[in-house]
Amino acid sequence: MKIYSNGVVANEDVSLDLKKGEIHALLGENGAGKSTLMKVLFGIESPDQGKILLKGQETAIKSPQDAIAKGIGMVHQHFMLVPSLSVAENIILGVAPVKGIFIDKKRAVQEARDIAEKYNFHIDVTARVEEIPVGVKQKVEILKALYRGAEILILDEPTAVLTPQETGELFVQLKKLKENGHTVIFISHKLDEIKEICDRATIMRNGRSMGTYQVAGMSTDEMSRLMVGREVVLKFEKKPAERRQTLMQVRDLTVHNSQGVLKVDHLSFDVKGGEILGIAGVEGNGQSELVEVMTGLNQNYQGTVRVANTDIRKKSIKEIRNRSLAHIPEDRMKSGCAGTLNILENLFSNQYERKEFSGRMFLKSREMQKKAKEWIAQYRVKCSSYKQKVGMLSGGNIQKVIVAREFSTNPSIIIANQPTRGIDVGASELIRRRLLEFRDAGCAVILISADLNEVLSLSDRLAVMYKGQFAGIFTDAEQVAEDLLGQYMLGIKKDEKLEGAIYESCETL
Repeated sequence: MKIYSNGVVANEDVSLDLKKGEIHALLGENGAGKSTLMKVLFGIESPDQGKILLKGQETAIKSPQDAIAKGIGMVHQHFMLVPSLSVAENIILGVAPVKGIFIDKKRAVQEARDIAEKYNFHIDVTARVEEIPVGVKQKVEILKALYRGAEILILDEPTAVLTPQETGELFVQLKKLKENGHTVIFISHKLDEIKEICDRATIMRNGRSMGTYQVAGMSTDEMSRLMVGREVVLKFEKKPAERRQTLMQVRDLTVHNSQGVLKVDHLSFDVKGGEILGIAGVEGNGQSELVEVMTGLNQNYQGTVRVANTDIRKKSIKEIRNRSLAHIPEDRMKSGCAGTLNILENLFSNQYERKEFSGRMFLKSREMQKKAKEWIAQYRVKCSSYKQKVGMLSGGNIQKVIVAREFSTNPSIIIANQPTRGIDVGASELIRRRLLEFRDAGCAVILISADLNEVLSLSDRLAVMYKGQFAGIFTDAEQVAEDLLGQYMLGIKKDEKLEGAIYESCETL
């Protein structure tokens, strides 16, 4: 049992049993209590009631250090690595071997090499973390936990940013950990992956356990129904795109980051109303920098970007947004919301000047409250009321608040950057359905996502970004195999001539 100070019951009579040498899935909607349960197991939170038994003995886990000492490790969704240090230095950080009063660097490198070889992780331990791919960073996080003696390993959304090839490699290594007697708690919203890798699954809903099931005997439909309490559409019937006028135009865009590194390399493309342009790619290949320019967050670039036929170079963010552009940012806490403000204040942060909500001298609070309640219900935001601080919500419910705010502006252009990352199947279904509805109504949608199933099923055209360029563009996204897409994402394949990059009525590349 875990009850927070604001009265929210996060876990109520939850039971979870783990077997030695199994991969155990933990499933549930956002706000179902998964994160709280894991925080209790890892010593970040203390339970208000109940027992924790470890190898049959009752124990108290008072801190993450205590959890690590008891053989419990956790790999967070957002990596906890120091970019400027080497792989070896990150692995031994805080428990480094010493020689006298100094760190024994030679021994540290050797110990990092030894543990990587022991678990068959092929990693250059001398490489700097900032220079290695995302998939390798995931492996470094796992090795950090194993180096500290983890027998139980908690993985929070471990495949969220991986290509199909990297996911396959991770699964091979997780199965070897299982064979060596390690227990893995696998938290994910990707039900197909749970079917592939997990032995049993505990499903949570509204802070309670709905039971533990053998994964082999369940379908993904059954899993989703137990999670959300209703039937969930996992695949959508999509009408053929009816493309209209060009609403977004990018020409010869070149962007360097603050260190002078080239991130977007002479990129050109158009997006028309009535279509979804999907952009796939391993994180760090220029997607974030592209979005920052298109939304006015970065004006330090070369080239031209036109939104609704207006050059945005000297336009403020507000002026760009007033061109009917909505933006769901990649980092919901850093760029998407104000955590210390309440839900209502966040919902109206970009539209308090609308006549519907603003009088001559004062805001129309009654109308705002009424509309806030409508949006909370429509987007199924789990909260006590619109007065609740956004920072007190689960990550998925914060995302719903952001999506409700952006979609309520009746946009003509939507830039959706990882719109369903860390979101349960029920919320994902709602967001994806709304994106298709906007597209069918003539909206231009740019969808940047690491979820390949998402970009393949929603996109009309699909571009793959690699090192700041489009490595390939597919005019019929639904016909593209995930493995092929992964090859483009990793730079194994690249098309010299990009079919479908620019419409015939526009200037050529």
